Amino acid sequence: MKVYPTKNIRNVVLIGNTKSGKTTLAETMLFEGKVIDRRGSVEAKTTISDNTEIEQIYQRSIYPTLMFTEFMDNKLNIIDTPGSDDFVGGVISAFRVADAGVMIVNSQHGVEVGTEILSRYAEKHSKPLIIGLNQLDHEKANWEHALESLKQTFGNKVVVVQFPVNPGPDFNSFIDVLKMKMYKFKDDTGIREEMDIPADYADEAAEYKQQLVEMAAENDESLMEQFFEKGDLTEDEIRRGLSIGLMKCDIMPLFCLSAKKDIGIKRLMEFIINVAPFPNKTPQLLKDGTEIPCDSEGPTSIFIYKTAVEQHLGEVSYFRVMSGKLKEGMDLTNPETGAKERISSIYAVAGKKREKISEIEAGDIGCTVKLKSVKTNQTLNSGSTDWVFEPIIFPPSKFRTAIKAKQEKDEEKLGEVLNRANAEDPTIKVEYSKELKQTILSGQGEHHINILKWHLNNVHKLEVDLFSPRIQYRETITKVAIADYRHKKQSGGAGQFGEVHILIEPIVEGAPVNNKFKVDGREIILNLKGKEEYTMPWGGKLEYYNCIVGGAIDARFMPAILKGIMEKMEEGPLTGSYARDIRVFVFDGKMHPVDSNEISFKLAGRNAFKEAFKKAGPKIMEPIYNVEVLVPADYMGDVMSDLQNRRAMIEGMSSEKGFEVIKARVPLAELYKYSTVLSSLTSGRATFIMTFADYQQVPMDVQEKLLKAYEESEKEE
Repeated sequence: MKVYPTKNIRNVVLIGNTKSGKTTLAETMLFEGKVIDRRGSVEAKTTISDNTEIEQIYQRSIYPTLMFTEFMDNKLNIIDTPGSDDFVGGVISAFRVADAGVMIVNSQHGVEVGTEILSRYAEKHSKPLIIGLNQLDHEKANWEHALESLKQTFGNKVVVVQFPVNPGPDFNSFIDVLKMKMYKFKDDTGIREEMDIPADYADEAAEYKQQLVEMAAENDESLMEQFFEKGDLTEDEIRRGLSIGLMKCDIMPLFCLSAKKDIGIKRLMEFIINVAPFPNKTPQLLKDGTEIPCDSEGPTSIFIYKTAVEQHLGEVSYFRVMSGKLKEGMDLTNPETGAKERISSIYAVAGKKREKISEIEAGDIGCTVKLKSVKTNQTLNSGSTDWVFEPIIFPPSKFRTAIKAKQEKDEEKLGEVLNRANAEDPTIKVEYSKELKQTILSGQGEHHINILKWHLNNVHKLEVDLFSPRIQYRETITKVAIADYRHKKQSGGAGQFGEVHILIEPIVEGAPVNNKFKVDGREIILNLKGKEEYTMPWGGKLEYYNCIVGGAIDARFMPAILKGIMEKMEEGPLTGSYARDIRVFVFDGKMHPVDSNEISFKLAGRNAFKEAFKKAGPKIMEPIYNVEVLVPADYMGDVMSDLQNRRAMIEGMSSEKGFEVIKARVPLAELYKYSTVLSSLTSGRATFIMTFADYQQVPMDVQEKLLKAYEESEKEE
C-alpha cells in the first residue's frame, strides 16, 4: 500500500441508530475501493466490521471498527460505530480522530432515538455531519416522512443533494441536484448510468437546486456576490460553499443510498473526498488549548485513541498521526511518563485485516502493537517535543452494579480482567470500595454491563454475580451530647485502665466555636487548650480539642484517644458508614499510675465517642446526584411521575431542540437500573446524565429501615 500525503486523506465516522445500515455501508465502501473483492453481510456474519462473536450473535455493532478504502487516489479512513447509547464510548473516541461524520438514517423510520442522541454528541464535539438516507430499497421506505422528520429535528441545516425517483423494492434511481443528473443503477453491482433529468422531475430538481445554491452562497461573501450577480453558482462554487458550511457545522447535505444494493455509495464517497473537511483543515488542540497544525513536515506526534487486546497479537494501540511522519523503527517518548516506545510495526487497518506499511503521514489513522506502557488518551512524540494532546472526555457512568466472582479463587483473575476491560473501554469503570467492601462496576447502561458479563462468562470462563451495590451513606449528629467511658481490665499482672469524658457537637460551616454548653440541665465550661483539625478522605471534617485540666489525663495519651475516635469515624455507630462533620472536646478522665496505657485510652475514647454519638441526634446522610433527563414531550408525564416516585426534587424544566429537559436532584439509592427503566418508559428515546451533588439527610422512615437492616446484618455476622 502506498503512503498517502495529508491532502489525500479523509477521516469519517459512521453514526446512526442501530439497524440503520452503517456496517453494510462500510462494507460497500471497502468493496468500491477494492480493499475487499466481495461484500459480506451482517446476516451471514461475514462483514469486515462487526467481526467479533458477540456482535455476530446480536447482529449489531458493539465496538468501533477502523477500516480504510482507497478511492479517487485518496485514502478514506472509516470508523463504524455502535448505534446504541450504551456503547457511546466508541463513538466519542472516534469523534476525536475523525474530521467529519456520516449519519445514516433508515428511510423506513426517519429520525430515530440513536439519530437524536448521536447527533447531539456530534454537535457537542463540533463534528460536521453528512446525512445518508439509507434503505430506500425497502418496501416501507418513505422519502417524504424521512425528509420531514429530518427537517423537524435539524431544521434548515438539512439540504437535499439527492432525491429518489422510485423509493421502494424497485429503487434504482435518484436525481443529484449538485450534478443536475439522474443516476440509474443496474442490479446491485454499483454500476451506474448518468442520464438527463426526466421532464417529470425537472421542477422538483430545480427547486432543490435553488435551495442548495442558496445554502452554499450563504457561507461565503464572494459566493453570495456571485449568486446575486448571476443568480446561480457553478458546481465547483457550490462545493466550495458547502465545504465552508460543513466546517462550520451549519449544513447537513442529504444523500440517497441503498448500501445493500450499492446505490449511491460512489457519489457519497466522491462528495466526502471533494467537500468534507480534511486533516490539514482541522488543527488539533493540546491540553493547554494550543492549536497544532496537521503538518507532515512538523515534528512527529501521535495520539492513542483506542487500545484493544487480541488473542494472537496482544495489545493493539490505535492512533492518529497528529503531526509529522511516523516511520517503522522510530523511537517516541511519552511526555506524561517519560517512557520511551519503539514503533516496531505500522499497519493500515480494515477490521481484522491489517496491511503492514513502513510510513504513515500526518492526518492518517493506523495501529501498532506491543507498546510497553502507553494507554488510551496518551501522546507519543519524537525528539524533544513535549506535546500532550487534549484527552477524550468520556460521558459519566449511568449504571452501577456490584460484582463478585462466584468462586473465591477467581477474585484475583476477575480483577485483572476488569482492569483490562477498562483499558479497552474507558466508559467501563472498576473500583474496589473499602467502605462498601464491594467491587463496583460502572458503565453506560445495563446492556453495556451485560455484554461485559458475557465476555467474563464465555471468553474468560469466569462465573460472576451482579447485584445491587451498597450505598455510601454518611453519619453525623445534630446536637450537643456528652458521654464517658471507663475501660478497665484485670487479668493477673499488669491490667488496663483508662477513663475518658467527652462532649461532641456538629460542625456548622461558618459558626464560631463555643466553650460554654448546657447539656442535660448542666452548665459546662471548657478550657480549650489545643486543637487539631482533620479533613476526612470521605468528605467533611473532624475537630479534636484537648480541654484537660489538672493533669486528669496525661498528654501522652491524647493521641491514643484521637486514634480510637478516628476508628469509630471510619465505622459509624449507626450503620457502619463513615462519620463526618463532628467536633470533639475531651474534657476529663482518669488514669491509673500502673495500668494506664495507650490501648486503654484508645478503647475508652472509641466507646465514649460511640455513646455520645448515639445521644447527639444522630442522622444518616445519603449521596444526592444531579440528574438531567432529555425526553421527548410525549413522555414527559411518565418520566416526571417516575422521578417523583424516586424521591426526586425537581429543580427546573426547559426545552432544547424538540426535547424537554428535566433537572432534578435524586438520591443515589433510587437510581439503581434507572437507565433501563427510562429506556423502557420512553421506548429508548430519552437519555440522561448524572453527577454527584452533595450529601443530604435521609427521611426518618428511610433512616429507620437502614438502622433495622444494619442491626439484622450485625446479628447475622
